[in-house]
This record gives sequence, C-alpha cells and structure tokens, in this order.
Amino acid sequence: MNSKIAIRASVPDELSGNRLDQIAAQLFPDYSRARLQTWIKSGSLLVNGQLMRTRDKAHTGDCLELNAELDVEERWSAEPIPLDVVFEDESLIVINKPAGIVVHPAAGHMSGTLLNGLLHHCAQLELLPRAGIVHRLDKDTTGLMVVAKTLQAHTSLVQQLQARTVSREYEAIVTGVLTGGGTIDRPLGRHPVDRKKRAVLEEGQQAITHYTVIKRFLAHTHLRVKLETGRTHQIRVHLSYMKYPIVGDKQYGGRLRIPRSCTEDLANSLREFDRQALHAKNLKLIHPQSDEEMGWTAGLPEDMQNLLDVLAIDSQCQ
Repeated sequence: MNSKIAIRASVPDELSGNRLDQIAAQLFPDYSRARLQTWIKSGSLLVNGQLMRTRDKAHTGDCLELNAELDVEERWSAEPIPLDVVFEDESLIVINKPAGIVVHPAAGHMSGTLLNGLLHHCAQLELLPRAGIVHRLDKDTTGLMVVAKTLQAHTSLVQQLQARTVSREYEAIVTGVLTGGGTIDRPLGRHPVDRKKRAVLEEGQQAITHYTVIKRFLAHTHLRVKLETGRTHQIRVHLSYMKYPIVGDKQYGGRLRIPRSCTEDLANSLREFDRQALHAKNLKLIHPQSDEEMGWTAGLPEDMQNLLDVLAIDSQCQ
C-alpha cells in the first residue's frame, strides 16, 4: 500500500533566506522536519524544479514542489486481536488497553501486540511510523492510548507530546500512606546494572510527575497521577523512589508487604494482584484536524476496583 502526496507552495517574504528544510517545515507543517529532509535528499521535494540540499537557501517567490509516496514503514503482520475502541474518526483512534498486552513488537513479542491488532483494524496504519503509535503503556498498565491514522495527525500528536500539551492522568494504588500531594522532579535514565529497568540518575532525562491523594487507607493510598513528561516507566520509578511503590509492581515494588492485622480478604487480594495497579484514566489533546480540545475517560478496570473495595472494607474493620 502507498499514498501519493502532490503539493506546492511559494516562499513568502518572511521566510526568504532561510534554509530549505526550515522553510519546508513551515510551508508543509503536516510532515515532520526529518521526513521533509529525507524527501529533499531523495529529490521528492524540488525548488523551481531543481534539486537542492537541505542547507541551501530559498528566497521569496521560489516554488517548492513536493511529490512523494508514503510507503509501508515496516513489515509487521495484521492480526485479529480484539480492541476496545473508545473513539475513532478519520484522524485518530483512542484505545482502552487491557492488562497483559504488549504495545509494540520487540524481541520475544513479535506477534500478539496492540500494533498487530491495530493493523488488522485499520490497514492504512502500515504507512505510518510505528503504525501511528505515538506513546506507549507498559504491558501490564491499563487505560487510554491515542493512535494517529494519518501522517498529518501523527506529526501533530508528536508535536503536542513534545510541547507537553497532551494531558495524561492516571490512577494508582500504592503501598504506604501519603499525607498529601506533591511533585516528583527527578531525572530518569537506564539502570546502570539492569538494562531492562529505569532509575533516578542525575545525568538522566528530565522527568516530572504530579500526584494528588484520592483516598488514604490504613497502609495504602489511592492516587491520581499526572504526567508532565513521558519517560519509560516514569510513574513506577518515581513512586518507588519516593518509597511508595505501586501495588503489584514486580519490577520496582520490592517484596510484597502485607499489613499487620489486615483482613484475610485483603491479604489474599494483595497476594493475587499480579500486575502494577496503574491505569491511564483520562486523556486530553487538541484534535489534529479540527483544533478542538477533546478528552476521554476510561473507568477503572475490575481488578483495581475490586482491590479498592477490599481496602475500604479492611479500613472499616480495624
């Protein structure tokens, strides 16, 4: 499958004298600068019918003509995997991801992923980088994810994520009782020993997590968490660093802690909770085509709600 692009534009006075790739990024904002640079180098983007370099200058009145094809990005297989589609139009798909499904194929998970299911659901996604996936949720994290259906939407969503204008709110159940909300501003990087993990490192990337208390229990807290940045495992690492690990997080949670004198129901529920109790509940963004702010909410999955119910009963019994 491929999709043809054929557009042209003239250089206005205010862009005259700038680099070609800079001008192209302004005149063709639906496409990333990196992709435009590739098209300039391949001759798909010409100036006055002539091949130019990305660093060459263009001037008022010069005609930029783009004739390109979007080819299949990578060879992944479409698979009939059930998807909980919360919203879909010509630009976006919003998915409520269940626990236990990997988002993107990787070593050991080349099939059965959310991406494989998305390709079966919408074949045009094979023309987009990572099949339109612009952000991820960990395998055992549930909740809302947005997927781009067009290259224009993909570029817009990536820009919104970089500008930190996409609002992503999570709910988590953590071990320990927090007295109030706060902000964790600690850089994250690859763990120096275990390369599959992330850790707080002074030389890492900036990572900012905001949290507020929804409800306190005797030895646990139900939190609302808002991401300002979106680093790998960010919420899980930050809360573990603060000594309030997410319930069920085998990678960052340490040993299972059963509160003294808790009910047998709670003890069993904590033993049986086999994933991190983390759910992407709310998502807000600017629609790439209409420029309107849109938002979605996904209620807590059954396992987290059941755990909250048991925690509430345990608190009343003490």
